[in-house]
Amino acid sequence: MNSDLDALDPTLVQDQLSRLPFVPISGVINVRDLGFLPSHLYPNLTTKPRLLYRSAELAGITEEGTSCVRYTLQSHYTYNFTGKEQLRALGISQVFDLRSDPEIQKYNTPLPVIDGVEVHHVPVFKTEDYSPETMARRYALYASGKTEAFMELYSQILDHGGPPFGAILRHVRDRPTEGCLFHCTAGKDRTGVIAAILLKLAGVDNEAIARDYELTRIGREPARAMIIERLSKEPLFASNSEAALNMFTCRHETMIAFLEMLDSKYGGVEEYVKRVVGLTDEDIVIIRRNLLVPATDAVEDSETTLR
Repeated sequence: MNSDLDALDPTLVQDQLSRLPFVPISGVINVRDLGFLPSHLYPNLTTKPRLLYRSAELAGITEEGTSCVRYTLQSHYTYNFTGKEQLRALGISQVFDLRSDPEIQKYNTPLPVIDGVEVHHVPVFKTEDYSPETMARRYALYASGKTEAFMELYSQILDHGGPPFGAILRHVRDRPTEGCLFHCTAGKDRTGVIAAILLKLAGVDNEAIARDYELTRIGREPARAMIIERLSKEPLFASNSEAALNMFTCRHETMIAFLEMLDSKYGGVEEYVKRVVGLTDEDIVIIRRNLLVPATDAVEDSETTLR
């Protein structure tokens, strides 16, 4: 089996999960803050912390308290929050769920009700996109693990993503003081595409975006057994665990290839946002302004609001 499909050292995983950009929400995996990333187009500015979070599905978010230790850049603290309390404590007022109805029903993972938080169901793919024929082809592409296969899948996500991605981008445009979280099932593909779009708009360079994408390798690890068990029920993966794990690879070169495709096929991130999402040049200026803060402000924010 390829090394990037093997299980990771649990000690390494726990160490990484205790550090930014990972943040704890009990019952949810792969939660990351997209702040603190430097903009190479706008020197001395970084992406704003506590504005954009990405994660896997929220269906397992806990009602009972869990004791956690949280490390900041300079210190750490311990608290005992439920998952829902942790989510609100992060300043999140809006959640955008990119999953389709069929997958929510199939895995019995309904949208949670969280007091004080609006949860929006904004699926990338419609119900008709989940026909047996379509899913068989999609799973076959995932199972190959090839970069070219992921580009076909990510192009489909871009082509169908206008309305749901627009909802997230308009949140940034209209409510820049309120944090939001967006997610799909594992927090890798649909989530990774909109995360890359947001970071490109902020002027984050391709290497940094690819490094963020790779972190799902760490973030998904606590659910490794569950993922394999879930996929083992699919005929294509039943007797081929390597094919199942190929579906969840998150290689640096995959995201680099995606960003190159975004330029070559869609004319770049701004053209995509205007043509497919339906935003204007003025919208893009406002969104970019709301995504960025002075680097010194980002560090100060991490040390005061997370302490």
